Amino acid sequence: MPKRSFSPLWSRAVLCLVFGLTPSNAAQVAAGIEYETVVRPADLPDDFQPLPGTSLKFLSIKTIDGFIVKAALWQPEAKPPAETTLIIMVHGSGGSYTRAPNSTLSRSLSGDGFAALAINTRQHDDKRNTDNFFDISRDIDASVRTARALGYRSIVLQGHSLGTIQVLFYAATNWEHDIKAVVQLSAIADLPWRSRYLQIQDEDKFRALFDAALKSLHEGKERDVMALRMRRTGAEEELLTGEHFLTYRAEASSSANGTYWIKRVPRPILMVRDAGDTIITPFEPYVLLSAATSPGSLVPSIKFTLLPDPAGPNPGGHFFAGNTKPLSETITSWLADQHL
Repeated sequence: MPKRSFSPLWSRAVLCLVFGLTPSNAAQVAAGIEYETVVRPADLPDDFQPLPGTSLKFLSIKTIDGFIVKAALWQPEAKPPAETTLIIMVHGSGGSYTRAPNSTLSRSLSGDGFAALAINTRQHDDKRNTDNFFDISRDIDASVRTARALGYRSIVLQGHSLGTIQVLFYAATNWEHDIKAVVQLSAIADLPWRSRYLQIQDEDKFRALFDAALKSLHEGKERDVMALRMRRTGAEEELLTGEHFLTYRAEASSSANGTYWIKRVPRPILMVRDAGDTIITPFEPYVLLSAATSPGSLVPSIKFTLLPDPAGPNPGGHFFAGNTKPLSETITSWLADQHL
């Protein structure tokens, strides 16, 4: 399939022909977003297949700055896009569209009559901790615009873990009316605070990381991996770039604070947490709830659902490993309540 691009500008040749313009004063295309259907990736598991009555396609989406977003598009076959709500799914740190919960949710939601566009952002898989927080918005924006070009007129933004803050930022700064709602799975509240006091837990190490990141910025090397490493979720320290630390982790410069952005989202919000989640602390959803319902908040309605986990605290709880069906049912029920 040829690439599809959607720039609001006419081509230079057409402008010259219609309006008699010379090449020197004709409008030029500075940048654009493109997408195309691609063959099924060879490294996918055999069971990564659509349900009966649904289809699965794979897309390559070029963002405004040239990054290539890989995506899986799950669609119900009996409904045209204009009559179908599409959920754009943004994974967490080092995740992908092949990993839970997005891999299982996209499949099940398509069977319930919803479409799903699950994307790989520029911090997928081994690229975690290397991105700039603001750049992820370009990945989401290119996906939203691709959804519109495909004919979808009702869009829901869904984030998981780190993706929840990225989605909140986009929803708070993009108020188009076809963005109908926001879903937050395993939501993080205040990432800079969490990074400093729950993950790094070492003031000397935190200051050293900040100084190294700031130095890399001043030297024009903020995209390079730093010598210092950072503890993120486990005991092992991980590689990271200066721009990642400064835009996500450092309280003085980070914008990755969900409590700030959530109150600026003018759409209904659903938050879901697995009670067995050992990564997201139990109080974080309530911090977000408090912000979303505080005076002056733009959020018209918000619902929080805590799914019981018979396995108790477990690493898979963060990915809803034992709650695949209840999670899907919770989302579809809520979307129905929103008339989507």
